[in-house]
Amino acid sequence: METIRKYFPDLTERQYSQYEMLMPLYQEWNAKINVISRKDIDHLYLHHVLHSLAIAREVRFRPGTRVLDFGTGGGFPGIPLAIMFPEVKFRLIDGTGKKIRVATEIADSIGLKNIEAIHRRGEEETGKFDFVVSRAVMPLPDLVRIVRKNIAKEQRNALPNGIICLKGGNVDGEIHQFRRIAEVADISTWFSEDWFNEKYVIYLPI
Repeated sequence: METIRKYFPDLTERQYSQYEMLMPLYQEWNAKINVISRKDIDHLYLHHVLHSLAIAREVRFRPGTRVLDFGTGGGFPGIPLAIMFPEVKFRLIDGTGKKIRVATEIADSIGLKNIEAIHRRGEEETGKFDFVVSRAVMPLPDLVRIVRKNIAKEQRNALPNGIICLKGGNVDGEIHQFRRIAEVADISTWFSEDWFNEKYVIYLPI
């Protein structure tokens, strides 16, 4: 939790409280349904929560923004972002029902009212959103092919509507066909911990 306080000192007490509640809830649910690797659960705040919040450094979603979390797993990056942006509407989808159950239960337990978690594959999603966010779900060209239909034409943010995804390692190959329009931000310029080396936020306007 100290890493969250360090990088986001202006959060409300309610937001801090919601972030604090995540660790015991994920530990409890992970014992029943494995949504985070056993060896990784102790690094929940650094590897999952703060990593998700790198998207909040790329864009400050305006109230009323609609965001689709594609392939959310147990709720990342959607749940940390929904805490950060309580006036933004998030839809979390995943093709694995038990993971959606975990995301739903955790969102309900911490009182998040701006989330809906649905057991659904991306190809089946018909809603329109300002942004689609994801965390290393699939190669970027495949993601673009599936979610292009879901990007709304109406603009409500300074950043044009599109895809924002979290990636690691060498991303040159993934963004090659989008190199003229894609923006790649190095997370280690925002967060100093070594774990963020070679981790990026990729933004692609659609």
